[in-house]
Amino acid sequence: MSLAFRRVVTWLRGLFALLFCAVAIAPVPVRAHEVTPAIADFSVKDGQIMLALRLNVEAFVAGINLDGVTDTNQTTRSADYDELRALEAGELEPMVRLFAEDWLETFSIHAGGPVVLTVTRIEIPAVGDVNLPRASFLDLTAEIPPGAGSLRITWPKGSGGVVLRQNGVEEPYTGYLQGGETSPPIPLSGGAAKTPVEAFMEYIPVGFTHILPKGLDHILFVLGLFFLSPRVKPLLLQVSLFTVAHTITLALGALGMVNVNPAIVEPLIALSIVFVAAENVFARKLHSWRSFVIFGFGLLHGLGFASVLGEFGLPPSQFLPALIGFNVGVELGQLAVIAAAYLGVRLWFGRHPKYRGRVAIPASVTIAMIGSYWFVERVFL
Repeated sequence: MSLAFRRVVTWLRGLFALLFCAVAIAPVPVRAHEVTPAIADFSVKDGQIMLALRLNVEAFVAGINLDGVTDTNQTTRSADYDELRALEAGELEPMVRLFAEDWLETFSIHAGGPVVLTVTRIEIPAVGDVNLPRASFLDLTAEIPPGAGSLRITWPKGSGGVVLRQNGVEEPYTGYLQGGETSPPIPLSGGAAKTPVEAFMEYIPVGFTHILPKGLDHILFVLGLFFLSPRVKPLLLQVSLFTVAHTITLALGALGMVNVNPAIVEPLIALSIVFVAAENVFARKLHSWRSFVIFGFGLLHGLGFASVLGEFGLPPSQFLPALIGFNVGVELGQLAVIAAAYLGVRLWFGRHPKYRGRVAIPASVTIAMIGSYWFVERVFL
C-alpha cells in the first residue's frame, strides 16, 4: 500500500469519525417526509364494526397519491403537505371531515352486502416539532348486515399501504394491503390467522419492495460494493458480510432488544454510502479492514430495516416466519440490484482495461455525491 493511499485512507477515516460525531450531537430530525403505512384496527360487536385508523392525515388531505410513493418530497403537492402539518388541530379538523366525505365512498367493506362507514371521531395531535410527522386517528363505524359471517375490506386506491388487524377474537386476521387491494374473506368470529407459510410468503414482497423500488439508499450502498472490483469474489464476500450483519440487527430490532433513534440511523446510512463509494476511488482491492467497515455498516442498515418493519406490525402468532420472509425479500431485492448491475454494466465493460477509470470511478463519485446530499438533508434540512 503506497504512502499516498495510506494518507487518503487516514483522511477518510478521520472524516467519517468527524461526521459521526456531528450526527451524534446535532439536532437531527427524523425523515419527516417518508411515507409509512396506515394502521387499521377493527372489531365487530353487536352487529357493528368499529374501525380505528392511524394515518398521516395531512398527506391524504393534501391529495397526494401515496401508492408507490416513499417520500412526499417526490410529489407535486409536497408544499401543501408541509403547510398542513403546521396547522393546529382545530384548523385541520374541518379539512379532514371534508376529505373523509369523499374518501369513504372509495373505502369499501362488503359483508353479505355493502357497509356504509361514518366518521365518529377525529383526533389530531397538537403541533409539536414540524420536522416530525404526526399520526392522527379516525374512528369509523358501520352496521353489519344481519347474518353476515365474514367481511372483505377494500383499501382505497391512492392511499398507500395499510396494516389491517382484527381485534377481539381468537386467531385474528392480520394482513397488509396496498391501495386498491381487497382483503380475503375475514370470518367475524376469528380463525383467519395466517399459517407460518402464509406469513412467510406475505412478508417476502414487503422486504423486496423496501429495496426495489423504495430503498434507494440501500440500492446505492449495494452498488457502492459492486463497483469496487470487476471480480466476483470480492463482491460476494462484501455482500455476504453485509447480509450477515444487517440480519443480526434486523432480528434484534424487530424483537425490541435494540432500539436506536432513526434521527441517528438514517444520516449514518447516508454516510455509509459516501464512505464506501469514496473508498472505491482510491482502493483497487478488498482490504481486510474494509470488511470490518462493511460489517459495521451492515449492522447500521439492519437497524434501518427494523424501523421499517416495525411500522408493519408483525403478527405476534407468526413473528418468526414473517421476520424471515421479510429478510428473504430484502436479500432478493439486493440480489436483483446486483444482477441488474452485472447485466447492464459488468457483463459488457467489466473486462475492458479502462473499466475502472471510465465506469467504476465516475459511478462511485456520483454515488458519493448523492449520499453526501442525503447526509446534509437528513442532518440539517
